Amino acid sequence: MSLAAFPESVHVRAPGKINVYLGVGGRHDDGYHALATVFQAVSLYEDVIATEAADFTLTVSGAVNPDTVPVDDRNLAMRAAKMLASATGYEGGVHLELRKSVPVAGGMGGGSADAAAALVACDALWGTGLSPHDLHELAARLGADVPFALHGGTAVGTGRGDQLNPALARGRFDWVLVTSEEGLSTPEIYARLDAHRAENGALADDPPLSLDVPIPVLQALRAGDPHSLAASMFNDLEVPALLERPVLDDIIKEGLHAGALSGIVSGSGPTLAFLCETPESAQYVQAALADAGRTALHVHGPVAGARIIS
Repeated sequence: MSLAAFPESVHVRAPGKINVYLGVGGRHDDGYHALATVFQAVSLYEDVIATEAADFTLTVSGAVNPDTVPVDDRNLAMRAAKMLASATGYEGGVHLELRKSVPVAGGMGGGSADAAAALVACDALWGTGLSPHDLHELAARLGADVPFALHGGTAVGTGRGDQLNPALARGRFDWVLVTSEEGLSTPEIYARLDAHRAENGALADDPPLSLDVPIPVLQALRAGDPHSLAASMFNDLEVPALLERPVLDDIIKEGLHAGALSGIVSGSGPTLAFLCETPESAQYVQAALADAGRTALHVHGPVAGARIIS
């Protein structure tokens, strides 16, 4: 089939995520920590538009501070496109337009969603025809959160977080997210966790290199019960994130006072995720936090992963 048979541009949308549960173990030789996590894709999206080009270029819009988003090979979407070209022998280029809605450096996997969307968009644009398995393999090479952004829904992640197994989640879960204009560095938060554990003797001698998600978390998701899920939500990175940004603890208290069932740091932060009982209660919590001067968004999950829009 000739290149002319393929579209001149492809628009793909991929979701951000929250970590309903995140357990962090020891660090492997490759520098990655052992993880056991539950991802849930939520209705806050990244849009990537891939257009035919002779070279690889990238532009960004929508970010609160777009200058903080790299437009070179430091950008996961750019690396995803070049990796796909290398893996398939494609000799052309692409222009990627990133329209961001997921907070930058917010612990919600926005960059990973960009990378997943770029893989799907370039595969369709170039007609490379990779299987879902092949796309997953490329995604896993880009980072632990990228495979999940491909698949969406709710999933258990083990290993580095990239070994995914779908988790049954009945019904709809309503969340209020509080975002921040200033992000947190994921590597720095992990380093702070290691330092905190060493200082306090926790897991310092023999940190586990294999972890499992606790059964109550999976049971709560399977039952579609926000109260049970609220009781079992947990994040090992919350302590270092709160040490780095103490105001987050104050905001968690505000959300709980407003009626949220539970509130935790999402991933490495600084985004906070508040689980609410119903859409109506989420709207109330969102309004209360907004009145307190917070940037609060009402989202729901689970939603689908990276999908072609046009």
